[in-house]
Amino acid sequence: MKLLFLGTGTSTGVPSLCCDCAVCVSDDPKNSRLRSSALIQNDGCHILIDTSTDLRQQCLRQNIKEIHSVLYTHCHADHVHGIDELRSFNFFNKTVIPCYGRGETLVAIKRNFGYIFNGGPQTGGGIPQLTLNEIGEEPFMLGGVTVTPLDITHGKMAISGYKLNKTAYITDASAIPETTREKLAGLDLLVLNALGYKPHPTHFCLEEALAEVEKIKPKRTILTHINHTFDHHKVNRELPENVELAYDGMTVEI
Repeated sequence: MKLLFLGTGTSTGVPSLCCDCAVCVSDDPKNSRLRSSALIQNDGCHILIDTSTDLRQQCLRQNIKEIHSVLYTHCHADHVHGIDELRSFNFFNKTVIPCYGRGETLVAIKRNFGYIFNGGPQTGGGIPQLTLNEIGEEPFMLGGVTVTPLDITHGKMAISGYKLNKTAYITDASAIPETTREKLAGLDLLVLNALGYKPHPTHFCLEEALAEVEKIKPKRTILTHINHTFDHHKVNRELPENVELAYDGMTVEI
């Protein structure tokens, strides 16, 4: 099984519009971050985590030609607004794509993309062919991978992380409930958000993310959903052993 980071940036992406900071003007490709999304590849099956705003660019860059299912973490724009790009995969692969998420997430997606799901009048281009599947607390199988939903706190919102076999993907967390932390025992890999240096009301900052790593004790941790205060190589040198920053296009055998 492989994990491919399609995008590792926060909601604005990096470089951020209108910003001339050292990271935003850097020519280091690891300081260029599209909006956060990831792809699980297992025996020819592709499981997409979130339809990032930048999904089209990400799939062109990585030559992704098949998406077999989608796991949604929550309904915020940077994690959902690439949903229309899925229609290309429908058209060329002649498939309907099942999408999974917690009930609140799916309600918001149906409301915000009514032209896809609500049967209204449609002119012009095609409509993505998707099914929405509500998840509970119980694990389920996708493409030979055991997917365990994880309750995560994002400010005042309840959102979803996912444990995929012995890898966990958690983004946009500001807290991890103890009941979820118990499910994270014995991880080979933890992917966790670390927005920047400063505390934030809806995301872990670096210090808070590292404190969670100490509690969860995975074998390896990769930090994602990063803003423009992190210079990739500088921050990587300062991180503890077995903790590193993700970058767009990073592939990990898991």
